[in-house]
Amino acid sequence: MNKSTSSSVFKTNFTKSVALPSLSIIIAISLFCGFFSNDAERVFNFAKEIVFKNLSWLYVLIVTVFVLFLIGLAVSKLGKIKLGNDDSVPDYSFFSWVAMLFAAGMGIGLMYFGVSETMSHYATPANANLAVNLRAKEAQLYTFFHWGFHAWSIYGVVGLSLAYFAYRHNLPLAIRSGFYPMLKDKIHGRLGNIIDVFGLCSTFFGITTTLGFGVVQLCAGLVTLKLIPDSDFKYQIAIVLVVMVIAVFSAISGLGKGVKKLSELNIILAVLLMLFILVFGPTIYILSTFTEGLGYYISHFISLTFNTYAYEKGSQEWFSKWTILYWAWWISWAPYVGLFIAKISKGRTIREFIFAVLFIPAFFNFLWMTVFGSSAVWIDEHVANGALSQLVSNPDTLLFVFFDYFPFTTFLNILSLLIICVFFITSADSGIYIMNGIASKGATSFPKWQSIFWGILLSLLSLSLLRTGGLASLQTMTLITALPFGIIMILLCYNLWKALITDNEYSAKKYSHGSLNWNNNNWKEHLEKILTFSEKKDVHKFIDTTVKIAFNELKIELANNNVEANINLFSTPKHAIEFEIKHDELRSFKYGVMAQPLTISETLINEKNTADIDSEISFHPFTYFGDHRMGYDIQYLSKDGIISDVLREYERFLNLGSDRDNDLIMKSN
Repeated sequence: MNKSTSSSVFKTNFTKSVALPSLSIIIAISLFCGFFSNDAERVFNFAKEIVFKNLSWLYVLIVTVFVLFLIGLAVSKLGKIKLGNDDSVPDYSFFSWVAMLFAAGMGIGLMYFGVSETMSHYATPANANLAVNLRAKEAQLYTFFHWGFHAWSIYGVVGLSLAYFAYRHNLPLAIRSGFYPMLKDKIHGRLGNIIDVFGLCSTFFGITTTLGFGVVQLCAGLVTLKLIPDSDFKYQIAIVLVVMVIAVFSAISGLGKGVKKLSELNIILAVLLMLFILVFGPTIYILSTFTEGLGYYISHFISLTFNTYAYEKGSQEWFSKWTILYWAWWISWAPYVGLFIAKISKGRTIREFIFAVLFIPAFFNFLWMTVFGSSAVWIDEHVANGALSQLVSNPDTLLFVFFDYFPFTTFLNILSLLIICVFFITSADSGIYIMNGIASKGATSFPKWQSIFWGILLSLLSLSLLRTGGLASLQTMTLITALPFGIIMILLCYNLWKALITDNEYSAKKYSHGSLNWNNNNWKEHLEKILTFSEKKDVHKFIDTTVKIAFNELKIELANNNVEANINLFSTPKHAIEFEIKHDELRSFKYGVMAQPLTISETLINEKNTADIDSEISFHPFTYFGDHRMGYDIQYLSKDGIISDVLREYERFLNLGSDRDNDLIMKSN
């Protein structure tokens, strides 16, 4: 291999100031947890007890802020703002988008906790004195609470913030970008690097511990099917290697091809499994508990949201073990899931994003947890004589024991293993993509060897921790670090709110009073143009003559006033001309005109009382600007009218640029 070939193979877009500190921290903590697992467990458990005992109220308050913040945004006028230009369209269909949300946001957890959580709350309720006939109802309530709106609000805050700053203001798709209103250009320096290092480490450890859960449950399923004799470490190695090879191959194929197809496949398989349990399980009981459970959850939503068990000392241990642990767990996953959601959400409005991210996955989780959890409770009471309750301390195998009470048990075991495996792959695949992005300051394409590198590192460290028993210590450490990242997320909310208020004021700003008097009186020419549906050549001629002459006259006059302007001509992808005044600090002022095709409706074509229409496609000269606003048709403007319109837009531009609050929008990024 010659030197040039070698350098191209190992070309990287890693940002050293982010990648190197992150890798150093990841490897150091993993080695500590792996080789000194007992010491690590003792240190982290001590820290966890201090945090959970004294700061549980803060976890509750933080998550409550997230829920209220997102709901407030969704119902406000800010909800109409798009994650991108005003004319942006989503990159993925609604089904593909929702499928990928599930794959990244919950994944293996749905399979791991689908039966075990409801059964755990049923067997060991928060209130030890709870009447037996209420245990199932309360168990479902807390399962809904832990997997509902609160969990998805945590992901939604990060995803919405990053998607907005990346697609609306062309900042890198990185956590640092969410701090622009507060830090300005410092996000590109040391402070931004520190934020991204924190996000990268949190993402890596969150994925590693989750993959550990997946390996253990896959082993339990393979043992149930008698495909392997036990859960020995050598089988764990084989599972990790097979799954990670597929995940890396999927990551190399690209997000749109790999995760999208696997996510769509898995959501279909998961729905089929859920429908099977619904049909062959206690169907009427499941549907009845689902309906009642939704009402019970809604009626208790406020009290659940703010409850810290300050007056119920006997329930505080349960509260820390479950609710606080879950809030910490979701927060620790927020950098990874939030970045992934942001990546796939370009073109959605804020309102659409929030309602979809909060309600659709939560509703599916409610249905899933009811089908599996209520079935398990019913079977435990009426068929198994308490056998399932006795296995709540062994959630790895509980799902497969649950399947023993259904027909086609082997089929169910195989299907569930396939779902777990695909969730495993999509989590690793999207995780690799996100870690590449964080380590590269928001880059969107990466050398293949980087994906292979992350896959190898995830495999080696997860296996090492499984072997030495350090996975539990790493999990505990990850949960502790969730608190400071929760504070970071509160700051993300503040920065997003500040930017959205500025954005809304910017878009709603009216033209100056003097500009309202600008007009021209050539109404007969206007009428002729109204009744004429222009062909492409007509619009091209208008651009190349009237618009170009107007721009040239204005350029000369600006030059006389010591302002330099450029006129740019384009033939692809659309015939266009652009008037540009460049700036160093402000974004460049651009007033462009392009030939925009518009489809004429059949109704208008068939209308008798209009001018004859020769083609169903009409062309119009549409404006576009250097920001995200939508343009408008200027076919009725004369040369002088176009000059007046450019001046009106330029006056608006200068007025906005003089206001310091518009720095995010007006500054050149």
